[in-house]
Amino acid sequence: MTKDLKSQTIQGLFWSGFERIGQQGIQFIVSIILARLLLPEQFGLIAMLTIFMAVAQSFIDSGFGSALIQKQDANHLDECSIFYFNILVSFLAAGVLFLAAPWIAAFYKIPLLVPLTRVLSLNLIINAFGIIQTTLLTKRVDFKTQMKVSVIASVLSGSIGVTMAYQGYGVWSLIAQSIGSNLFRTILLWFFLPWRPSWIFSLVSLRTMFAYGSKLLFSGWIGLLFNNVYLIIIGRFYTPTDLGFYTRANSIQKIPVMNISGSVGSVTFPVFSSVQRDRPRLKRGVRKALTAMATVNFPLMLGLTVVAQPAVHVLLTDKWLPCVPYLQLFCISGLLYPLHVINLNVLLAQGRSDLHFRLGILKTILLLISIAITYRWGILAMIYGQIVTSCLGYYINAYYTATLLKYPMIEQIRDIWLSLALSSIMGGGLYLLHYAGIANQTVLLLVQVISGVIIYVFLCRMFKLPIFNEVIEFVKPRLLSLRRT
Repeated sequence: MTKDLKSQTIQGLFWSGFERIGQQGIQFIVSIILARLLLPEQFGLIAMLTIFMAVAQSFIDSGFGSALIQKQDANHLDECSIFYFNILVSFLAAGVLFLAAPWIAAFYKIPLLVPLTRVLSLNLIINAFGIIQTTLLTKRVDFKTQMKVSVIASVLSGSIGVTMAYQGYGVWSLIAQSIGSNLFRTILLWFFLPWRPSWIFSLVSLRTMFAYGSKLLFSGWIGLLFNNVYLIIIGRFYTPTDLGFYTRANSIQKIPVMNISGSVGSVTFPVFSSVQRDRPRLKRGVRKALTAMATVNFPLMLGLTVVAQPAVHVLLTDKWLPCVPYLQLFCISGLLYPLHVINLNVLLAQGRSDLHFRLGILKTILLLISIAITYRWGILAMIYGQIVTSCLGYYINAYYTATLLKYPMIEQIRDIWLSLALSSIMGGGLYLLHYAGIANQTVLLLVQVISGVIIYVFLCRMFKLPIFNEVIEFVKPRLLSLRRT
């Protein structure tokens, strides 16, 4: 990478990471409080609507956000055309959800879902007013502003949700938190970003970008089915409480893995796009991103697998203990998720949204086969199926990276195997602490977390893991700068 590009990437990673950590950290604290105040079945009710909200949201953007990032010569006419398109489609999508609410409730056989669906549909309209601002900030690799917006919105909406939960509003406290988060975020984006739409619109501009964005739209639908089909199956054939345990375990696992993959993925896409024609340079950037993500993600996932039981007991109370085995299996599956993100971003940066779409179809077919085989044996069996599907999906994603950049899966594994080995040794050490005779679960959790950090850092130093030293050198001065600020 050139000095300017490297500096831009590092700054983007730093502030993107802080945005994720700040937002997710606050949301995690809020979710812990809400989990103590509310019942698993109330979280399950919201989870039942996730797929419908996500599909409607994907219609609104229609892949234009990614197209705007990928297009190097995008202008104000492109931005305004997408903005007005988003607004129009958001009202249409919200109207469809409003009318479809009785059918959704009938599918799950839960009448309460009618008003919940109709109120949540407001999020679609609210979000539409902030999509362009978020896209422009991402294209500029300006995650510092996004961090401010996310943290403030999370604090304000979290306060509303917790207050309502204390006052006994139940599932409606989760609805209020969701709407508040999107509303505050959109308002703050308009406040911090000077971009304003002009009264201009071009169908030609939309058609030009839709050639790229349409494939991402269809890929997005496939991805939504891939990620949320389990919510439909569990919500339909099991109880809301079962779905609550499933979604709680999934959300805990996603806090670290989505922070890592989300931060690196959102930065690497625009950066990879900027060097899309220089493939040797792009390969060096992909290798660096891949090893950095593995160095951080592997110890977090394996560590969380080991400490899952005391963590759930201490943070969520015993009523959530049935989700522990789900959480442990999700962590195993989460080992590969950041690697999926990097390999897919290579395709997007190269403008190969067609390959992205084909991969989505193939992985969805594998997922449906997995569900057809495992659903009859219960939720645990379905999660085992997800692990197998994740492994096959990584192989498929890496195939095209090998074709485009001459960076095959076997070479990727050679680059990350040491991080996995050191993380496994750390995880084994933490597991042995279960036999140390520490009866107090809070003390056990603290001892395991502190020991895990010490063991992993020691192992990285002892084996002189190169990327670990680079991560430390990159983070340390910026933490000092942030502290001075």
